[in-house]
Amino acid sequence: MEALLYEQLKDGGVCCRLCSHRCVIRAGRRGLCNVRENRDGRLHTLLYDKVVACHVDPIEKKPLFHFYPGSMAYSLGTVGCNFRCRFCQNADIAQMATDYDGRIIGKSMTPEGIVAGAIQSGCKSIAYTYTEPTVFFELAYAVATAARERGVKNIFVTNGYMSPEALDMIHPVLDAANVDLKAFSDDFYKKQCGARLAPVLEILKKMKSLGVFVEVTTLIIPGLNDDPSELKALAGFIVGDLGADTPWHVSRFHPTYRLTDRPSTPVNTLLRARDIGMAAGLKYVYPGNVPGLSAENTVCYGCGETVIERRGFTVMENRIKNHGCPACGAPIHGVGLSGA
Repeated sequence: MEALLYEQLKDGGVCCRLCSHRCVIRAGRRGLCNVRENRDGRLHTLLYDKVVACHVDPIEKKPLFHFYPGSMAYSLGTVGCNFRCRFCQNADIAQMATDYDGRIIGKSMTPEGIVAGAIQSGCKSIAYTYTEPTVFFELAYAVATAARERGVKNIFVTNGYMSPEALDMIHPVLDAANVDLKAFSDDFYKKQCGARLAPVLEILKKMKSLGVFVEVTTLIIPGLNDDPSELKALAGFIVGDLGADTPWHVSRFHPTYRLTDRPSTPVNTLLRARDIGMAAGLKYVYPGNVPGLSAENTVCYGCGETVIERRGFTVMENRIKNHGCPACGAPIHGVGLSGA
């Protein structure tokens, strides 16, 4: 299928405008993502209908804690990514095309069939996740457009490297996003991800300005992005540019893929990151990837009352009334928060 968001060049090459890499792709070659190919001067997506993973997940698994908590999300992804994260948690599919000579697999699914599956499964939303939704933009856009017509919400779980043009195109049908802000260091992005920091910050700000509901996730990796001063700067960016009511998830790293020389993140490091975020002015900071940690509950910033109690990815009790704390009345920020 011919791709969206590209420009034809005079020499038979194309310039992809889907993400901030803006790859110039010569005839017969693929872009950095390895799933978009120049065929005779036209850019084609190689995975429009090739869904490699499709599951019904709790919304909290995305993670989104302030967007219809306790609901289910019809979650899907394809092969491919525009990052080369050494710590990729889903490298078997995200890096498949790069690590296995361009290999692309997946089950054929139509946009209409995906939306029907979401409705039949009782899902409030469709989450474009597991890998990077930007690289399967054509499929995501078609599904999201059909979902909007049927009253189903749309969520991107993304590295935030889409181009401003891509966000302009998708945002009318995009309700929420969890964006990985992987560090607050351009050097980290270059060495660990093969990308740059600035485009991610700009997309986060643009999402906020366009009315997309945003939560932010940072995987805390020992010795690489856990310096307190860097975490303070990152939290300061969220407060200053996205708003103090933006939820921040600080998640535990486990050795994987090409980053196996680091230990798992100590729980105390996550709790310190939470404290740094709260001290910076954030109202909601959630340590993640630590089963049984009560810090994943939503607590009222006004009086300390637990307003949503969670166990793992399950909401045990939602005490929010009229989007507020039942004890002190302070507004709890988000979308679709009120309990029964």
